[in-house]
Amino acid sequence: MATRELGFDDYAKIARRRLRVLLVPALIGAGLGYLITLVLSPQYTSQSLMLIERPTVSQNLVQPMTTDDLFTRLASMEELIESRSKLQPLIERYDLYKRERKSSMEEAVEKMRKDISVKGTTFEDTNVKNNQKESIPGFSVEFTADNPRTAQQICTELTSMFISEKLHQDEQTVKGTTDFLTNQVAEAKRELDDQDAKLAEFKSKNLGALPDDTQANLQVLASLNAQLVSVTDQINRAQQNRVYEQSLLSEQESEWKAAQANNENSDTVAIMKDQLTKMKDQLAVDQGRYTDDYPDVVKLKKDIAELQKQIDAQSATSAAPAAAPKSGAAAEPQSAAANAGSGSGKTSGQIPGSIQQLRATIKQDEIFINEHTREEQKLQQQVKSYESRLQVSPAVEADYNKLSLGHDAALKFYDTLLASRDASQMSVNLETQGQGESFKILDDPDLPLEPSFPVWWQFVLGGLAVGLMVGVVVAAVFELGDKSLRDERDVEFYLGLPTLALVPSIGAESGKNRNGRGRLLGRRKRKQLTAAPA
Repeated sequence: MATRELGFDDYAKIARRRLRVLLVPALIGAGLGYLITLVLSPQYTSQSLMLIERPTVSQNLVQPMTTDDLFTRLASMEELIESRSKLQPLIERYDLYKRERKSSMEEAVEKMRKDISVKGTTFEDTNVKNNQKESIPGFSVEFTADNPRTAQQICTELTSMFISEKLHQDEQTVKGTTDFLTNQVAEAKRELDDQDAKLAEFKSKNLGALPDDTQANLQVLASLNAQLVSVTDQINRAQQNRVYEQSLLSEQESEWKAAQANNENSDTVAIMKDQLTKMKDQLAVDQGRYTDDYPDVVKLKKDIAELQKQIDAQSATSAAPAAAPKSGAAAEPQSAAANAGSGSGKTSGQIPGSIQQLRATIKQDEIFINEHTREEQKLQQQVKSYESRLQVSPAVEADYNKLSLGHDAALKFYDTLLASRDASQMSVNLETQGQGESFKILDDPDLPLEPSFPVWWQFVLGGLAVGLMVGVVVAAVFELGDKSLRDERDVEFYLGLPTLALVPSIGAESGKNRNGRGRLLGRRKRKQLTAAPA
């Protein structure tokens, strides 16, 4: 038969009807749970709490050596501590897990790993400065053993292992980081020295043709070109003067030789005057071209003055013999002849001063030309040198830029490593001085007074729950087997007939239910009457 849908009232009625079926298994289960706790061997768990103290120096000033997450580091340390090399000495020292050790030490180690528990946690702390709560990280270490004293001792050992492992890891991290950075700095220093040597050698080979020297080379080249032009002009003018003076010298020498042949002072004076006239003409030409301070003009004026003095002296010399015959007429022919003879001898044995001056001037011009010619050659060589520097400057600049880029990269890398090494050294000092991150024991391993397993009330509650479930299953089986019609809804659902009236049960017999179990349903139980089919 189909079963109608049950509501809360129906389940409540079923619970009242089957109360004994539900309670008896539940009570039996609770009792069995408590009896099991008496049979099982107790296990005791010792626990220690450890606080992870933050560095006393701000991380903005000194970066810590370890930047991994707390739980990652704890997992790493837990793996190291739970290794066989760490746990086997504890098992042998405290004589643990005798049954497992009979099989193999590996089983004993695995059993001890299961008894160890490391859990991360946080502690709330009130900051005095801003009166705010802060979360401080920490973790707990637990160990479970058959004996409470053993559990406490093993937990103490494990706590010490965590502290020692933290110090060891910090030491290894500090040492490894410092050694690595020191080696890297030394390697970078060697690379930087090599770059410096290459750059210095390149500068020495291309001295004056470096990119920084280009502007200076241009300025020097312009200055040398200006000096070269000036020296060339001076040489040209000196050569022109020499040519002119040589022509004058040739004329004067020819005139002097003619005067010597004719023995006439008047001719010499005339020649000198003619020469003076030419020099004055040349002076007029030079004054039209140059200023009075120009060296050639000054020199020409000096030569004209010297020539004028010579003309005046020669005129005075010629006038002296002419005045001598006035003293007596008789002596005039002899004096004239003597003067003529003496004058002829003097003139024939002495070179005129103008010719000597011109020769000296020409010699000076030649010396001047030679000196300035050497200077001109020197300037030309310097100009060629600077021009060659400017020509190779682009290629030198390209090579210099490549070397400079390599040198700058090596210098930057070296500075970076040097800064990292200094930061690492500060972190080392922070750790060695005890101002870095450290583990602090907040609660020492306790001596457990109550066993952590089995807990009697947990087993009682478990047995009660199991018994109650068994009772529910048994009550459900009974209800599924009971086909009694208990109220008008059952009548309407199973028979499909409307209920006309309800008659309450009277007497003890009416209190028995229809399944023959004789359970008293109460005086308020009503007997159901159904209408006969039409």
